Amino acid sequence: MVPKTKNKKFVFVVGGVLSGVGKGVTSASLGAILEAKGFSVTALKIDPYINVDAGTMNPVEHGEVFVTDDGDETDQDMGNYERFLDRDLNSENYMTTGRVYLTVIENERSMKYKGRCVEVVPHIPEEVIRRITNAAEKDRADITIVEVGGTLGEYQNLLFLEAARMMKLNDPDSVAVVLVSYLPVPSHLGEMKTKPTQQASRLLNQTGLQANIIVARGPMELDKPRREKLAVFCGVPRENCISAPDVPSIYEIPMRMEQQQIGNKLLRALKMRTRKTDLTEWGKFVKKIYNGNKEIKIAVVGKYFGTGNFTLADSYISVIEAIKHASWYHNVKPILEWIDSEEFEKDSKKIKNLKTYDGIIVPGGFGTRGVEGIMKAIQFARENNVPYLGLCYGMQLASIEFVRNVLGKKDAHTVEVNPESKNPVIHINPRQADNVRKNRYGGTMRLGAYDCVLKKGSKVQKAYGLDKISERHRHRYEFNNDYREEIEKAGLRVVGVNPESDLVEIVELKDHPFFVGTQFHPEFKSRPMRPQPLFREFVKAILSKKK
Repeated sequence: MVPKTKNKKFVFVVGGVLSGVGKGVTSASLGAILEAKGFSVTALKIDPYINVDAGTMNPVEHGEVFVTDDGDETDQDMGNYERFLDRDLNSENYMTTGRVYLTVIENERSMKYKGRCVEVVPHIPEEVIRRITNAAEKDRADITIVEVGGTLGEYQNLLFLEAARMMKLNDPDSVAVVLVSYLPVPSHLGEMKTKPTQQASRLLNQTGLQANIIVARGPMELDKPRREKLAVFCGVPRENCISAPDVPSIYEIPMRMEQQQIGNKLLRALKMRTRKTDLTEWGKFVKKIYNGNKEIKIAVVGKYFGTGNFTLADSYISVIEAIKHASWYHNVKPILEWIDSEEFEKDSKKIKNLKTYDGIIVPGGFGTRGVEGIMKAIQFARENNVPYLGLCYGMQLASIEFVRNVLGKKDAHTVEVNPESKNPVIHINPRQADNVRKNRYGGTMRLGAYDCVLKKGSKVQKAYGLDKISERHRHRYEFNNDYREEIEKAGLRVVGVNPESDLVEIVELKDHPFFVGTQFHPEFKSRPMRPQPLFREFVKAILSKKK
């Protein structure tokens, strides 16, 4: 049975032609526009993977794993939703094929279907609908944006589209569909082509759905002839064909789309009264993006960059956005350059190239590859007073580098890389060791938000302006407290500790412009108009040093 949802509205965002067309940013932008009209909005991401969550997916293949406060490992689009909506989302806002099937099977094993035959249809779509409506109720949302992963025509997302069809059939005025589709401009023709989107529209029709709005992605503006073709062949009013050309910053998109009144067009499709949109503060923020006339050059040293001949920045998308937010706050333009740490291992002389950068960031990661190269970069930042921010693995490797090169224990390491190290600066607690031993990897790390008590007078305490904070984690290994007293005496201070477990959360180098390592991932909580405090102070330190 499809549950009734009193006064709740749902917008399904689907994609055509190719993946990566911008469904996530479109969904987030629609949410920001509707919020600017005074509605309470939430968003969901549906991933058509058998994986129960995104935690076991390769970041080079799938992109960043975004972590929620309640410890769910999700798709990176959840980060876009949080940034654009300026609200925290939880596990209720994310689902995968694997998660849905697992629930249905567990329900069958528990006799919750009371002996009935359990079938793919209707029971899988019904579970999808239950999850969607549950999130809408929990978040007290007037309008819920639901992004369906994948591309129309793929077998993997058919059951999610069936859920949308069932909801539409149950209450036609409560559901609207937005098709985000790519309109290519072949170089040998120089003309924007609508045929791929026409095909995508027909594939959507085959599922029993009709788009209310088409968001026409492409390298240039949608012109009148192309708009006419989309209207005729896709059955969408001309005015509901929204032009969405490539723009320098994704934060422009809500402004661009609302100039075409997409918000009110969506409200009309949902049989709701139109409203004025107040994007004043958003507009001021977008102006700041382009007003900065000074540049800062930041090296992001890591190992999840390469995929064939391409660089996949999506592996660290939250880090990138956090750097941008902090830089725009200080009215400067960040120039980010990706440095594969293995280059420093192949040729140690290349470490001198870091002299050309104003700051160095080492983001999170796992495994053995490129570790020695990362530590060479950390040593350079420490010895040359280059502002440094280490995130998760970046904090762990900074601690190891310090023990090696300041305390003189050259064999210091993490047991993740060298289980036989006589100086295991980073070790694993017994519970996590048991998980690794029994190959329990999915959803077993230290995940989600944990409290951290800050040391008064430290750089990080001044940055936050608080004595106690809460930040999100995603790691299995921890700092070994046996080395805590030694590193503090030598100048690497422990300035953040979890009050329940006494685990080290933050280290800070004394007598350095800015050298901070965090066991948590501060980037997950950065917002466009509220930059994360540590990123904000990192950029501030860069500017102070440049002066």
